[in-house]
Amino acid sequence: MSKKPIIVFEGIESSGKTLHINNIARYLKKINVKFIKIREPGGSKNAEKIRKIILNNKSNFNKYTDLLLYMASRSENVEKIIKKNYRKKIILIDRFIDSTLAYQHYGMGINKKLIINLNEFILNKIKPDFIFLNVVNKENLIQRLNKRLNKNRYDKFKFNFYNKVQKGFLKIAKNKNNYLIINSNNEIQYNKNLILKKIKKLI
Repeated sequence: MSKKPIIVFEGIESSGKTLHINNIARYLKKINVKFIKIREPGGSKNAEKIRKIILNNKSNFNKYTDLLLYMASRSENVEKIIKKNYRKKIILIDRFIDSTLAYQHYGMGINKKLIINLNEFILNKIKPDFIFLNVVNKENLIQRLNKRLNKNRYDKFKFNFYNKVQKGFLKIAKNKNNYLIINSNNEIQYNKNLILKKIKKLI
């Protein structure tokens, strides 16, 4: 594996992925290792514009429009950020291709092959090197979402949807050695240490 890997943090809402990616970003900054950190949807200037459209509470897109907006955001990131930094810097991504499969296929029922083909077209052989998959139980998911002051459109689904998506993530990760499943129901510090230990091996 390259010492300048693409490292992705995946998981449903309130699973802790953003907390942990920010923690790793602080660590890399502290040890003076060059990296970039982006999120999906969002990242580049144009992708952030698309993010606002996707997550706006007033938006009411059909599932195919949603999918194509996510892909448009990803396309902007690949062209403007990822290609330029690939194998030159560590690339940290808060949600990536697995999220599209988990949400749009397992959650919303869009054809899996269509999603895979669109990703392959956009990424053109670029693949994540390692994925941290954060999982959360029903009690903590509901409790954490209820504490959010500013909820976007994807924070307002019923538990059944999030459950389907999380099961989808676990199916994607099954029997793959470049995934580490993080149980976010554990103590935060325990998970921080677990992730940091793996990051040190990856870089």
